Amino acid sequence: MSIKIALAGNPNSGKTTLFNALTGSTQYVGNWPGVTVEKKEGRLRKQRDVTLVDLPGIYSLSPYSLEEVIARDYIINEKPDVIINIVDASNLERNLYLTTQVLELGIPTVVALNMMDIVTKRGDVIDTAAMAKNLGCPVVPISAVKNQGLDTLAEKAAVQVMTGKPSPLLFSDGIENAIGEISHIVGSDTALAGYEQRWLAIKLFERDEEVLKKVKLGGDLRSRIEAVTAALEQQFDDDAESLITNERYETVAALLSGLFKKKTRPKLSASDKIDKVLTNRLLALPIFFLIMWGIYFVSIQTVGGWTIGWVEEIIAWAGGGAQSLLESLGASEWALSLIVDGIIGGVGAVLVFVPQLMILYLFISVLEDCGYMARVAFIMDRIFRRFGLSGKSFIPMLIGTGCSVPGIMASRTIENENDRKMTIMLTPFIPCGAKLPVFALFVALVFREASWVGPSMYLVGIVMVILSGLVLKRTRLFAGKPAPFVMELPTYKLPRVKGVAVHMWEKGKSFIIKAGTVIFIASALIWFLRSFDFSFAYVGEEAIGESILASVGRVIAPVFSPIGFGEWPKAVATITGLVAKEVVVSTFALLEPVGVSFTSVSAYAFMIFTLLAAPCIAAIGAIRREMGSWKWTGIAIGYQTGLAYVLALGVYQIGHLLFPDAEIIRLSGDLEAMGEEAVTSIALLENPMVYILGAVLLAVLVTGLVSLVKKGAGSKPLGSSGAGIQK
Repeated sequence: MSIKIALAGNPNSGKTTLFNALTGSTQYVGNWPGVTVEKKEGRLRKQRDVTLVDLPGIYSLSPYSLEEVIARDYIINEKPDVIINIVDASNLERNLYLTTQVLELGIPTVVALNMMDIVTKRGDVIDTAAMAKNLGCPVVPISAVKNQGLDTLAEKAAVQVMTGKPSPLLFSDGIENAIGEISHIVGSDTALAGYEQRWLAIKLFERDEEVLKKVKLGGDLRSRIEAVTAALEQQFDDDAESLITNERYETVAALLSGLFKKKTRPKLSASDKIDKVLTNRLLALPIFFLIMWGIYFVSIQTVGGWTIGWVEEIIAWAGGGAQSLLESLGASEWALSLIVDGIIGGVGAVLVFVPQLMILYLFISVLEDCGYMARVAFIMDRIFRRFGLSGKSFIPMLIGTGCSVPGIMASRTIENENDRKMTIMLTPFIPCGAKLPVFALFVALVFREASWVGPSMYLVGIVMVILSGLVLKRTRLFAGKPAPFVMELPTYKLPRVKGVAVHMWEKGKSFIIKAGTVIFIASALIWFLRSFDFSFAYVGEEAIGESILASVGRVIAPVFSPIGFGEWPKAVATITGLVAKEVVVSTFALLEPVGVSFTSVSAYAFMIFTLLAAPCIAAIGAIRREMGSWKWTGIAIGYQTGLAYVLALGVYQIGHLLFPDAEIIRLSGDLEAMGEEAVTSIALLENPMVYILGAVLLAVLVTGLVSLVKKGAGSKPLGSSGAGIQK
């Protein structure tokens, strides 16, 4: 018999760790809330006929955010055979609030008391037998991290399928009478027979908007239910939702009375003492920047930088071997160029940075697993609230440091629709893994002595998010108060070697797979465009200037002249980066015969443009999916690219005035071998008209921005949000 089990629990309760342990999967596990944003499925390792579904972490089945809607809709509509309710045993009061709701669904349930190793270490005692009796369902103590109690849990879940509905926890007499009355009213409507009656009665009593939309009560039924609800609200002088919330917490308190004993411990835990420094109002941001600087310094400029030569030698050896083999087989000139220059050279130019990125991913995985990254979200909330942004926006941005796509999807945790859309628009401003090879290229070749350049991209990204929030919140599209931010800060813990290794490998593997697929195809296409003219005649390296790529590049190059990269190879790279940001590096490698040169000023402007401009096609697709319309997708892409151009323009124009004699540094090619056309292109750097045009354009854009802010300031004040912290 096939069995479907749903895993439901609070964020950061260990759901995904349990899912991985039971199925053998390697979903990413983060030591902060909100990592799982969609349901995931897998087969139980020892019982292949059992399917496990990992639902997004939720605090309640009264949905306020998209991930809560996903979880509740799955349970109500799909009706799994069993629910395993994962409960953080080290924080029972909060976690059992969800349990009271799960038991009302009428689905066989097993409560998994996770993190029992932490409870034991603290010296706390939980009477699991008494808890099982009070809840009316099995309670299994486990530690998902240490694989303790998992076989028992799986067995209990399989047996629980045959036991039927669990008994819900009862509230006080007044509330129970009202729920019973509504259940009687609902029972008279045959169209509502598919719902668990008690659960539906409670939702209708709470005036749950999502449920009211779905059940579509007739006018008579609705007025009768409203009369019952209003009478009780008048009796207790409180709204119905608050009454149910209070009842749930009182039920949990009564449930735990006598079966949970806490060992007396110091007022300040080790985590509290560490937080007094790391989340200090004055020290928090400088510490974060110093940590990121240290990570970049080790990953890109020291240990990581030492690896570049080794990888380059391996790629050169592979290219040389391929060339010798093809020549011995009598391959044509274009075939030789395609394989050696186009594929091995293009993909190899990106793979050179794999060791650096693996080291970077290692450090970031350690920060995530130990619990520091959750603190960064809390730190940033202090700043975000001052500018009308929700602190919840920073969780998707943290996730987006790996890849913008899951970061954009993680915006579903934000209840306020305007805040959610603004978060989707701004999340790509935070450097993702795909942009790191571009930054590493410039850091390694242009900014060798400036260790601040790499981490400054994170600072620029955060500042642009904040300033964008300040401006956008004053427009009609995004006006309104941001959602309040309350998040649970996990206890600091030593990073698990396995968890860090899996996270580092998953990110590195994803990068390598992309290099072997997307970048492979993009490199081959760029090689074709740079090797053939419009008559499809092979022009080779000697006449790249006559190629399709050069012809297209010359058309678009003038647009980029005011921001410092008006040479066609650089202009082309900004466009090819839309496929995947790593392709920028491949483009420069494939255009090596032409020669690509930057000054430190134009290089930094290029990094800024890459950081802020429209993301890759995959991320654009995610924006379209989450925004729900091409109109909003266009607004997002237009804002991102427009802001990137404005900031790159400012950096280049002002930088040129401050550093007029900045040295020209060649990323590739030889200046003498570049040909008259390429030299003329570089000479544009000394053309005063470029800077005059840039200065005029910058003045117009700044004036427009100031006008927009002034206009918005008179229309609607910025909202403020309350921020909270739980431990």
